[in-house]
Amino acid sequence: MYCKNCGQQIDDLAVVCVHCGVSTDMGNKFCKNCGAPVSDPNAAICTNCGCAFVKPVNPTDQKSKLVAGLLGIFLGGLGIHNFYLGFTKRALVQLLVSLLTCGFGAPIMQIWGLIEGIFYLIGKYNVDANGNPLSE
Repeated sequence: MYCKNCGQQIDDLAVVCVHCGVSTDMGNKFCKNCGAPVSDPNAAICTNCGCAFVKPVNPTDQKSKLVAGLLGIFLGGLGIHNFYLGFTKRALVQLLVSLLTCGFGAPIMQIWGLIEGIFYLIGKYNVDANGNPLSE
């Protein structure tokens, strides 16, 4: 494995680069697989070896499973949990069906939200709309 910050070869089990002291999941200057310099810091794959770059998850971007689950259980008929997680189209469908049917479609949307809320709580659904994993 190579350090993504300095490009030096490091042990595969290393947590910190012994050459530059940076965490092994930080940096975007070098490919972690082959050590080749990365020309574009926003690139999705290495042009040298074809390895996919995985962007580290920013802890401030993580949403809570508990919050998503509880919103789904209690306010699922309005799609609030889907707005919270960034699934805007799905949330709008739930909200508009509940409102435009003068409440007749709300029980169906609430059952949908209840099921999704339970799925978030038990861990069946683990990511938000951006692909970020949900925090415990």
